[in-house]
Amino acid sequence: MTRVRRGYIARRRRTKIRLFASTFIGAHSRLTRTITQQKMRALVSSHRDRGRQKRDFRRLWITRINAVTRENKVFYSYSRLIHNLYKKQLILNRKILAQIAISNKNCLYMISNKIIK
Repeated sequence: MTRVRRGYIARRRRTKIRLFASTFIGAHSRLTRTITQQKMRALVSSHRDRGRQKRDFRRLWITRINAVTRENKVFYSYSRLIHNLYKKQLILNRKILAQIAISNKNCLYMISNKIIK
């Protein structure tokens, strides 16, 4: 039987995986089997951490707003501030409120005073 030269499809697939893992260290960037395992692991981690990142940023924004509301002698906590915002139908998300709290504390103080009255 004559020798069969393999096609380029498998090689193309492996090089595509190698490009993904080119920044990995050691065998994780050299051996095909460990490259595929590490690629799967990396994709799982990135998928998991996208949700975790959203949670972490929301916690950070809440902490910043709460710190400024307590420091600015606004007579209530974060939870009451958010409750009163919803009651007055003034819908500002936590990201914007945190930016206001950091950059312009007086503006947040004015917003909270408008809500109380």
